[in-house]
Amino acid sequence: MVRTYCLLAWTWTRAAAAYPASFWLMTVFGIVIAALDVAVILVIFTNTTSLGGFSRDEVLFLYGASSVSFTLCDTFVSNIDRVSQHIKAGTLDTFLIRPVGAWLQLATDRFNGNRIGRVLQAVAVLGYALAALDLGWGRAWMIPVMVATGIVIYTALWTLAGALQFVLTDAPEVTSSFTYGSHQLSQYPFSIYGRDLVRGVTYVVPLAFINWQPGLYVLGRDDPYGTPEFMRFVGPAAALVLALLAALAWRQGVRHYRSTGS
Repeated sequence: MVRTYCLLAWTWTRAAAAYPASFWLMTVFGIVIAALDVAVILVIFTNTTSLGGFSRDEVLFLYGASSVSFTLCDTFVSNIDRVSQHIKAGTLDTFLIRPVGAWLQLATDRFNGNRIGRVLQAVAVLGYALAALDLGWGRAWMIPVMVATGIVIYTALWTLAGALQFVLTDAPEVTSSFTYGSHQLSQYPFSIYGRDLVRGVTYVVPLAFINWQPGLYVLGRDDPYGTPEFMRFVGPAAALVLALLAALAWRQGVRHYRSTGS
């Protein structure tokens, strides 16, 4: 599966590299756009010393951890949200008759390698935050775990959004709220949000396990909402449950798809 993905992605990358000026311009443009999110955080801290009880470097740590997971998924998985376009154009049939899974083909459809610049920007922010905070390495083992957990959760969200488009073929913006909206939400400490919202993204849609709950453990902070200590460590289990639900939803969406006949 990995080999097939790499071959399909490389095919699209070679096509994009045929126009090197455009490829590198879009790469730089992606970094600039991503940097605007960091600029917003920095502007906020020109007027305050804390946000929801967290310092600037702690907020950058939470932002960086979430963004590394998100940008990796945005680069390698996000084209799943093109399902509705293929359904309306009648081209989804071609993905279903090939000897490779439709999910894998759609994930690599028009693969955009210049998004890797956003990944590098997110890694740079996370690296800066870790250096600035000078965290004890006794808790550092959680950092790769939270990034991996975030990747699984974002991938599951994109899969769920894609599965939903088998029903809502004319509402791609609605499904985007599951993915890009989730990232916007997780860029900041959850302590700035209302208690009911935080409960929802902890016990219903497990966005809190992307960077908030494990991040509290890494930073050695208590949860302002009093969530039990063990919740810092259930992220992988929550991600697995969401991934299984997403896989089931995707399978049901494909099974109930009806060809346009074109």
